[in-house]
Amino acid sequence: MATNIVKCLFSIIFFTFIIKGSCVCTFNDIQIGTQRSGREIKGIPEWNVSVINNCVCPQSQIKLLCKGFQTEEPVDPNILSKDGDNCLLINGNTLQAFKSVEFSYAWDPPFLLWPQSSLVGSC
Repeated sequence: MATNIVKCLFSIIFFTFIIKGSCVCTFNDIQIGTQRSGREIKGIPEWNVSVINNCVCPQSQIKLLCKGFQTEEPVDPNILSKDGDNCLLINGNTLQAFKSVEFSYAWDPPFLLWPQSSLVGSC
C-alpha cells in the first residue's frame, strides 16, 4: 500500500515538472496593437502602440522589425530604440508574463511593427 502511495506521489511530482517545464513560448507570443489616438502632431496622426507579452514566461531582448520607422513625435529611447531595420524594446529588459509596454508615435501611414526575436526566461 505504501509503495502505491509513493508511486502515485512520484507520478504527480514528475508530471508537475513536465507541465511546468513545458513553456513553449517564442517571440510569436508578443502581440503588437496599434490604434489611432485621435491627436495630431504637426498635422500628422498620432498612433498608440501596445506591446504585450502573451506568454506565461517573461521575455527579454525583444526585437521588433521596424523597417523604415519614422516619427514626428520623439519616442523615449528607453522604451523603443531603433537600430537599422530593428527596434529594441525597453533596452532589452524583461517584459513580464502578460504585461505590456506602451508608446506613441506620429506618422502617416502607420508602421507595421512585427516581433522578430526575444529571449524567453524561465517560468
